[in-house]
Order: sequence, then structure tokens, then C-alpha cells
Amino acid sequence: MAVKVIAEKCISCGICVKNCPFDAIDMVDKKAVIGDKCTICGVCVQKCPVEAIEKEEGEKRGVDIDDYRGVWVFAEQREGKLLNVAIELLGEGRKIADKLNTQLTAVLLGNNVDDLAEKLVKYGADNVLYGDSKLLEVYTTDGYAKVICELIEERKPEIMLIGATNIGRDLGPRISARIHTGLTADCTRLEVDLENRRLLQTRPAFGGNLMATIICPNYRPQMSTVRPGVMEKAKYDENRQGNIEKFTPNLEEEDIKAKVVEFVKGGKAQVKLEEANIIVSGGRGLGNPEGFKLIEDLANKLGGVVGASRATVDAGWIEQSHQVGQTGKTVRPTLYIACGISGAIQHLAGMQDSKVIIAINKDKDAPIFKVADYGIVGDVYEVIPELIEGLDNIDEIMESIN
Repeated sequence: MAVKVIAEKCISCGICVKNCPFDAIDMVDKKAVIGDKCTICGVCVQKCPVEAIEKEEGEKRGVDIDDYRGVWVFAEQREGKLLNVAIELLGEGRKIADKLNTQLTAVLLGNNVDDLAEKLVKYGADNVLYGDSKLLEVYTTDGYAKVICELIEERKPEIMLIGATNIGRDLGPRISARIHTGLTADCTRLEVDLENRRLLQTRPAFGGNLMATIICPNYRPQMSTVRPGVMEKAKYDENRQGNIEKFTPNLEEEDIKAKVVEFVKGGKAQVKLEEANIIVSGGRGLGNPEGFKLIEDLANKLGGVVGASRATVDAGWIEQSHQVGQTGKTVRPTLYIACGISGAIQHLAGMQDSKVIIAINKDKDAPIFKVADYGIVGDVYEVIPELIEGLDNIDEIMESIN
């Protein structure tokens, strides 16, 4: 589908230029011209007083969606360890598969990771497709994409879920492009329209200011990358049984264009907010970047990690890897302490599923208090030192008892 201008009808009134919400129309030689920014929203078609703009229907393509059945999850592993997001996707995939009355399949690629295949069954997979090859020991775009695309073309799943990790964000688009289907990136919620078996894929849009729900009606599989930390982990069941299909992929060295010759780990450890049980976050209410030293002291005392609001990251007070919220990390720790954070909706969406939330803020009307289990109205520079001192006293009391 496209939008086109009928040059013979255009009267150069400029109404379409003024009304285009994406600045996609220019006047060239007194005629309207549609540019690359056009999203085919149709506003110009409605506003044109002389019907000189129209939507042009292209040939509708798609697949026979009745041929596709089953929910697949890409079980990402690194160095023989299953990532948490894979377990989260198994939990969500299990719910979706049960609603659709179909099977859940985990796709595992690697070399000598047979124990992970067993774990995937215990975490809820009905089937495990385990591709074992020396060429899959280290992730490569070419290798992994080729193997998974061939599996999809042969087995025809209706849904494919991938974690929105660095690897997942590289792999997902490659697969969707090769098999000619859509991909919704960085989803935070998944639901199912049972009437037509459509996956309702919700993700933040326009900088997190609204949530968009996206569907893929004409192509299969329906593909999503899902943000780590958003979904609940699947429950481990030692007695669960399933089918493990181990195979040797049709993969040769020449299929992989880029070779990994060396790993060089960064000197600074990455902050793993999604895996933390305790997070102490700072917001703009800290007043300055030095305030994060106090946040870090409390986090260290509790054995937690440091989080931050988007405002502090944008201000350059702390690195983006600490950001919690729709445009940062989505977390669900046992304890979340929000210090000087007002509670913008974008931040709340990233932490409101925490088991216990404590808010510290001078503004008693701050929105953060509406989601907090416990609230302290006060200056963080007065409250946090008192908390740390109290924790020190508890340590001393426990030592004296022992």
C-alpha cells in the first residue's frame, strides 16, 4: 500500500503539507510530493479538498496461516548457561500455548549442552529442538539465523519468541527478514486474541509516552523480541517429561561469514538489574550526581545494586545501564527502594511489579507513593544515612547474639 498524488488534480493549496503529522509532504513545482517519511496514515487523503491524493492498494501477500501451529521460544545460552530471559519466555510461552491449545517448543543451539535440553523440559517445554554443532558453540548471526530459518520453514510455528538481549536483537530481525514475516521488538506484554489466534504484542512507543499493540495478521510466525525481566520465570518441575529432538544442523564453515577469533571482556562488569533481588534507585530529587554515592552506600549495605530514573541518565549523572523504566530495564526484585523519584508513568511501568516497594521523597503527593508499599516523606540526604546507621546497629546486635 502507498499514498500517491494525482498531479492533474493538485491545485497547490498546501493543505496536505500543513496537516501531515510526519512532515512527509513538500511542494515541488507547485505540486504536492510525498516523501520517504510517509507512514501511510491517510490524513492527507482525508484533508485534500479536491481528492488529489489517494491510497494505492498493492497486491496483498501473505501465507496460509492455517498451516502454522505451535509456540516456539529461542532458549538463549551463553557458555553453557541458560539465560534468565529464556526461562521467562518459557513461562510466558507456556501460558500462550495453553490458551491456544497447542505445544510449546524450545529451540536450543550450541555444542555439548545436553543438560540444558533437559532443563528446558523441566521448565515447561513440551518439545526441545536441540541443534548440536561445534559451529554453534559461539553465537554467530549467519550460523544461528540459517539453522533457525530452516527449522521454521520445515516445522511452521505460529509464534516465535526471542529475548531482547544483544544477541536476540541481532538474531530476531535477521530471521524475520529471511522468512518474510513481521517482528515486534522490545515487547513488554503479550496477549492472545483467541478468535483468530493472533498474538497481541505490546511495546512502548514515542519514547515511552504511549503503549502500542501490534499484530501480524497475514504472515507467520508472529515474532516478538521480549524485554528481559518483564515476564515471570517458569516454575521448575523435576518430574516433568517432554520430547528432546537432538539433530546435527546442515551447517558448514563457509555458511558463516564472520568468524569470532577472540573474546575480550570489558574491565567494568555490566549491571544486571533484571537479576537483582534488591535495587536502590535514585532520581532527579537527588539534586546532583554526587547523590548516587549515597545510593550506592545503601545498595552495598543491603547487598543490592544501583538503579536510576531516565532523568538522571539523560542528565549524565549515571550510566544508561542503570536505567529502570520503559526505555530502560524492566525489573521485578524482591525489594525496590525509590529515592528522590517522583514516579513518572514510564518509570513505574519498569518497576511496579516489584514485591516490596519503598519510596523516599520530600513531596508527599508524589505519584510514586501510590504504588509504594511503604513511604517515607523526607529528604533522602537525611533519611538514607539514618537507614544505613540502623542497618549497622542490626549487624552489631546480630553479632552480639551469635
